[in-house]
Amino acid sequence: MTVTIGVLAETAPGEARVALVPEIASKLRALGAQVLMQRGAGHAAQFPDEAYGEVEFADAAAILARVDVLLKVQPPTVAEVNALKPGAVVIGFMQAYARAEMVRALKERRVTSIAMELVPRISRAQSMDALSSQAAVAGYKAVLIAASNLAKFFPMLTTAAGTIRPATVLVIGAGVAGLQAIATARRLGAVVEAYDVRGATKEQVKSLGAKFVETGVSAEGAGGYARELTEEEKAKQQAVLDARIAASDAVISTASVPGRPAPRIIGEAVVSRMRPGSVIVDIAAEQGGNCALTRAGETVVHHDVKILGPLNLPATLPFHASEMYARNLFNLLKPALPKGELLIDWHDEVFAGAVLTHDGQIKHEATRNVVEGG
Repeated sequence: MTVTIGVLAETAPGEARVALVPEIASKLRALGAQVLMQRGAGHAAQFPDEAYGEVEFADAAAILARVDVLLKVQPPTVAEVNALKPGAVVIGFMQAYARAEMVRALKERRVTSIAMELVPRISRAQSMDALSSQAAVAGYKAVLIAASNLAKFFPMLTTAAGTIRPATVLVIGAGVAGLQAIATARRLGAVVEAYDVRGATKEQVKSLGAKFVETGVSAEGAGGYARELTEEEKAKQQAVLDARIAASDAVISTASVPGRPAPRIIGEAVVSRMRPGSVIVDIAAEQGGNCALTRAGETVVHHDVKILGPLNLPATLPFHASEMYARNLFNLLKPALPKGELLIDWHDEVFAGAVLTHDGQIKHEATRNVVEGG
């Protein structure tokens, strides 16, 4: 039976991305799938309805009632879950740790849910890694925010009035977001330093033209993530980092631990030591922030230093963020769409690792422990 894939307009505040772009809609149609979209779903991301070609448009209620697969950016609402037919599949960022009611609804409605943030970080799944694609957007935009708020030029300038020294930028965390921040700051002409508790990132940092800050602390974790540091390790790290933070014109902070609050790396005391007019852009704000003064979604001024805690940075560049995310979704779905039919191989480690709920059960152990009490 031909699979019907549906896409709704995102309704979360500030969300401008769309889960399907015209290029990917055409590819799904070429695989034999039927595609349903809500009118205006791509408008905020600069994809007008007429760009989608042979896609069928319908209202949200009709889409939810008909689809076999619902593609989302933000997690579905409980009402959306309850409007899906049992056995339907919803794919998107699920944020299950903060949405127990949604998870219960998925289970009770017998809706299969696949969380893009749970896609295993293995070589074969790199093209499906939506966390990385969206983190790249966040890292890029964080540097632009820093540059637009800093009271200095980023590049060195030689003028008739003399030479202007380049800004110094410190990037904390050298994951995908951090590496993109390093590359962007370098392109803008800043002198860039970077630090990550994972020593394996040193060569990546250096390859982008930045200096790696050595603190003598390593925190290699499972799955390519950093583990949380001990108190002793934090103190040792802090002594070195505080000196580099205080000497920086702009700090881009990206450090996070999956499923846990972001580690506190920038204390109030070191912010007080930064030069007036300096800037901190804390893109871990949604997880509590790396800076003790960060307030999610706000700008705080402390001793003439700006601390910005932007939210959902990928949604501020929705055109390219949507393109990358839609490709991630397509690369995930394609193996499950032979001849336009939906056939998910649950023995495939990608689907097995990313599944949240299926057949009336919560498959993801950590989520099951939270929702069902272990």
